[in-house]
Amino acid sequence: DKPALLVRLEVNRCIRTISTSRDAVEVVASLRTLAGYLPDGPHARASASEREEFDRAHYTMVLKVLVGGLHADWRQRLTSAEHTELWGAFFLQGPPDQALLVIMDCIGTIGQSSGQDKMVDILELYLQNGRVGALLWSRCQGPGSPDSPQLRETLLGRMVSLPDLMANRLYPHNRPLFLSAQYYSLLAQEFKFALDKTCKALKDGQDCSLRFVAQLLGKTCVQGHSEHLFKDLVPHLSASTRSDMVWQRVCWRLMEDIPDRWMESVVTGLVQVVTGPAALARILGNLVVKNKKSQFVLTHKLLLLQYKYETCVLRTLLGYLAQDRERRPLLIQVLRALCQAWSSSSSVRHTPVEQQLYLSRALLLCVSLLSEAELQELRAELMQCMLGGMQCHLDSNVVRIRRIGMVVGECLSSRLNTQEARLKFEYEQDEETKELVSMMDPFPPEDAVLTDSDDELTPYDMSDDREMTKSAPPRYIRDCLEGLIFSEDPTRVELSLQAAEGLVRKNPSAAREVSVELTKVLLHLEDKYSTPSFLALRQAAMVALAVVDSIPVAEYLTTEFYSVNYSLRQRMDILEVLALSAQELSKPIAEQGRPSLPPSAAVTLVDPQSVPSNWRQVVEQRIQSKTRRFGKSGAPAPVTATPNRYASVAGFFFFPLLQSYDRPQVTFDLLGSDHLVLGRLVHTLGLLMHLAVNAPVATQMGRSLLDFVPGGSGVLFSVCAVFLSMPGQCLLAELSDHLLETRAWLAGKSIFSQQPYPIYWIRSCFYLKVSNTSFLCTFFSYILIVISSRSSHTAASVFPPPAI
Repeated sequence: DKPALLVRLEVNRCIRTISTSRDAVEVVASLRTLAGYLPDGPHARASASEREEFDRAHYTMVLKVLVGGLHADWRQRLTSAEHTELWGAFFLQGPPDQALLVIMDCIGTIGQSSGQDKMVDILELYLQNGRVGALLWSRCQGPGSPDSPQLRETLLGRMVSLPDLMANRLYPHNRPLFLSAQYYSLLAQEFKFALDKTCKALKDGQDCSLRFVAQLLGKTCVQGHSEHLFKDLVPHLSASTRSDMVWQRVCWRLMEDIPDRWMESVVTGLVQVVTGPAALARILGNLVVKNKKSQFVLTHKLLLLQYKYETCVLRTLLGYLAQDRERRPLLIQVLRALCQAWSSSSSVRHTPVEQQLYLSRALLLCVSLLSEAELQELRAELMQCMLGGMQCHLDSNVVRIRRIGMVVGECLSSRLNTQEARLKFEYEQDEETKELVSMMDPFPPEDAVLTDSDDELTPYDMSDDREMTKSAPPRYIRDCLEGLIFSEDPTRVELSLQAAEGLVRKNPSAAREVSVELTKVLLHLEDKYSTPSFLALRQAAMVALAVVDSIPVAEYLTTEFYSVNYSLRQRMDILEVLALSAQELSKPIAEQGRPSLPPSAAVTLVDPQSVPSNWRQVVEQRIQSKTRRFGKSGAPAPVTATPNRYASVAGFFFFPLLQSYDRPQVTFDLLGSDHLVLGRLVHTLGLLMHLAVNAPVATQMGRSLLDFVPGGSGVLFSVCAVFLSMPGQCLLAELSDHLLETRAWLAGKSIFSQQPYPIYWIRSCFYLKVSNTSFLCTFFSYILIVISSRSSHTAASVFPPPAI
């Protein structure tokens, strides 16, 4: 129809503007247009039919668009009042079931970020503003909800499991309102609100359905939260049903609509919380007669299979069965079952004493509730139970069981026989026997139940809220990623870049989730806003990512090094990040809180209490105590072994850089015009080789690097790194062919021809065919010093020429 078409066109136009426009004025205007379809607020203008069409077909889509704009720049520019009026109002004024599903799905999908914090704030306001009660009441109106069973199950699951879901997402910073005790207490208040509205609607002649409320009640109880829920709900139901017949019918229908698979949890929780049999009867009605599941639980399971409940629960349960003419046959049925169990010799032998005591209490309570006519009808059965059961109990070798048999025999005899035929036993009186005797006393009157207080929840204190005058630094790594990708605000980009390294190192687990994506963003990031220290901040963040999540980041960087459409600067950046991160990974992890070692030249003081009597010893002691000795330090402190984090990942840094060096790309020729990058590549490979000293993969790395190097000073650095890093026993055993080729190559090089000693050392070492690995390591250490210092005087002073 025409109104629906107009609504769809207008909503689609506004959604397109919010999703694509970067003009905050346009976005705010579109939000105000959409706010006109909400039922309340200053912008409400739509008719009832238009609002119904919006709620049915467009409301969820609008919420998802608003959630997608959590990190948009326009949202950052909204004032606090505009944010509440044009953003939060959509979640608090539309259909409550759709809003809850969108909020919970959003919190469950996004990670730790300011966006998650904002959605948690919205959920908190949703609960505090009574939106759960509005949801329940919306499901009570009319004959029944038209939605699908899948949607209803999803909604029930979100509502019942909200504390568990929030605890998993927010740990360890969960909020008090989402804790089980507070949430289910709030849910009980919303149950009361929905049932109150239902009673008023029924009195006004409206049709209502309690199916969804009953399903929510059953699912909450089956997950073990009946105690928190019924603690606040049952007193209100008991008080409301005392004099209002409509309330009684509502409660009866509520219990009848609970599915059978959840009936046991509801009935068990209700029996434990309700104050007496009369209150239980007003809430349950004759459910035990109509529903077979509840009948099995109340007449069999709670009495014969379980024995953990207090005497008050037994009084409430058996009193409920005895109060109504339709339920009274079930009391006789229960009594016969209890007599059979109590007089069974097998039961006495194989059940614990606690269960025998529980059965005895239930049996005596049932007998005390019988009328005279019923007693005379069951006299023979009770007499047989008394005699058989007493025999079984008195034959036991457990003192407590024999005493239970005596007490129950006396009580049954007193109830069945006249004055002249009573049984009397001699046993020690204690609290247990006194409690059994008290089971024959008349039921006490039900305590008065006070009406619950309907105090409203304390409103959320927003007096200290302040408007954000500028962008705040991000607190989560995902906020950094969003700010660097989507934001065009220079301040926000700068703050995100400044905080990136610290957030990566502070929360490694969150950084690993977005490590490759953030590395990609940083590698392609351009300094569009002239950010101070841009290159240093970007490099530090990428190094932190490579250290925290080494393998994925190293695989990405080494793959991108040979990819097309990269500048030489970006390729050099990749090599620098790999080298710096490898250096950091190879360093030992410093122990925090380690005590510092005492100085080696400390002065020893003489204890006046221990002065020797000989004056020579006194003088010598004083001389020793005042003498400083340099070079005679104590035993060196033992070196604590620390794991080398680089050793296990060295191959991921090293080998991919050797794969495609001889394949010229469209914009990159490593062996041709781009020889500058080749020199840096060889130097980086040598550094990665040198840092892999003592690593298991060092031998394979050394063989690959010697096959790769073509010539130059950077190559000589790499060759030296190979000999310094490989295990000594592997140099001549596994690389003999490579050593001969390297010797020939070094002998013909004139790179150090202007220096007096290095080339003489090289040729002497290889022509003499030195096989001492320790000497080789010393020799190549010398070459590294020459390469790094570029000074012949420094090299000659460290290693003088050999005498050959």
